[in-house]
Amino acid sequence: MVTVRDKVDLLVVGSGAAGSVFAAEASAAGKQVVLLEAGPARPPGDLVSSQLWARRQKWGGAHVEEEGDHRVGHNFNAGWGTGGSTMHHYGVWPRLHENDFRTFTEYGRGLDWPFQYAELRPYYDRIQAAIGLSGDATRERWRPPGAAYPMPPVPVFGQGRLIAAGFSRLDLHTAPLPLAINTIPYRGRPACLYDGWCDAGCPIGALGNAQTVFLAEALRSGAELRNGATVTRLLTSTDGRRVEGVEYRSEDGVQQRQYADVVVLAAFTVQNARLLLASANSHHPRGLANHSGLVGRYLMTHPAVSLYGMFDAETQPGFGPTGGQLINQDGYDNKQAVKDAYGSFQWIIANAVKPNGLLGIANNRADIHGAQLKPFLQRAVNHLGVMTLVAEDIALPENRVELSSRRDAFGVPLARAVHNQSKPSAALVAHAVRQGEAVLDAAGAREQWRGPQAGMHIMGGTVMGVDPAKSVTNGYGQSHDIENLYIAGPGLFPGSGAVNPTFTIHALALRAAEHLLRNWP
Repeated sequence: MVTVRDKVDLLVVGSGAAGSVFAAEASAAGKQVVLLEAGPARPPGDLVSSQLWARRQKWGGAHVEEEGDHRVGHNFNAGWGTGGSTMHHYGVWPRLHENDFRTFTEYGRGLDWPFQYAELRPYYDRIQAAIGLSGDATRERWRPPGAAYPMPPVPVFGQGRLIAAGFSRLDLHTAPLPLAINTIPYRGRPACLYDGWCDAGCPIGALGNAQTVFLAEALRSGAELRNGATVTRLLTSTDGRRVEGVEYRSEDGVQQRQYADVVVLAAFTVQNARLLLASANSHHPRGLANHSGLVGRYLMTHPAVSLYGMFDAETQPGFGPTGGQLINQDGYDNKQAVKDAYGSFQWIIANAVKPNGLLGIANNRADIHGAQLKPFLQRAVNHLGVMTLVAEDIALPENRVELSSRRDAFGVPLARAVHNQSKPSAALVAHAVRQGEAVLDAAGAREQWRGPQAGMHIMGGTVMGVDPAKSVTNGYGQSHDIENLYIAGPGLFPGSGAVNPTFTIHALALRAAEHLLRNWP
């Protein structure tokens, strides 16, 4: 038994960053919009500032199998519930740099984007005005051209001041970290309390996420959000030339069909590729939008390493934004500065950390336990400093999402994410870590250690490009194969750069949504 829903203008799969922008723009233009979200509702009144709550915001859907020596960490990076991964993101919003858009042309690495930074610049500016970014553009000596931030930067606490001094002693530079966090009341949303619980969803609404801005706008304009709606496949017309809608299971397990004039697939990187591949039919035997055979290919994740130091001075490590207080990008604009290495990197400085939790103080020293743990924690909660490396990944076709032989509860093949690190990327990380250790020494750390390398953010898998034979979508995320199918989110990225992707996701989505409305199929 299948319940068939009335046809709507726009169907958006996913309620995170990209999906919420599409929904807001289309509903404001008078289109009838439905968003399908597999996870539960997350009303702001239900959000709780605790690590136990924060973990609920991580992925809770079908298992993703992972292989490779540098796995993408899907459960950590993906979200579950209204707002998707924006509900546990840290609000770190730097822009991609101009050289990130032409890595193949300039360096013979990875893929070029189908446009240059100048094309995206006005959308960055408009998004930062809508969300409200804090920072100091004049002190970001590395920042590409763009409008000044609408809010002043976040305050710098003890650990930020200490580590910044270490950078300065090595003739390196720091600037306030650009953050989607209110430092003053902005457009009806309050200023941050700096209590370090960003990944719990920010109950007061100071963090710019889907729920506080674009999703809220979409719902005010009449869009409908359905939670507990797990999409199982995309439906195409009898001739295979158009996508007609989707099949999904509602929270009560009933199979539903929702038809639409246009479908936007915004279910995050791995799930977008999985649904396209799992929707194969006689017209699209290798999966939808996959004439090129590249759906799932060029999977990327930023190599990330956290460095920790113990200081004599008090550092107040529990205060401030989870994302950090300062940024350094001296290692960004020359991607070939290090012999045998390739790529850009940045340091995010002075992240707020708690005694426990996923990225907590206790967890980063698994070698300390028993009677030694309590005195370590007593020192660390007052004297710890931390900085996190974010490095570039190279887009390689062998890093991929594919379908597993195993299936989920609804019979859909699971996703299998395969990702290995290239030698030039590994050499870049090794160089950057050595630099970071020197900074902590110069800052006066009495002892220091590093966390394990992990995958931060997930990109690629449905890359955009000019040539339909070498990409999945055009520069607007519109499928080369199916005119009324748009794909949104970081899966479109042909390259990773070395900055957190959420700002770029929003800018791409705004650009694409306006293109869709101008050229409604």
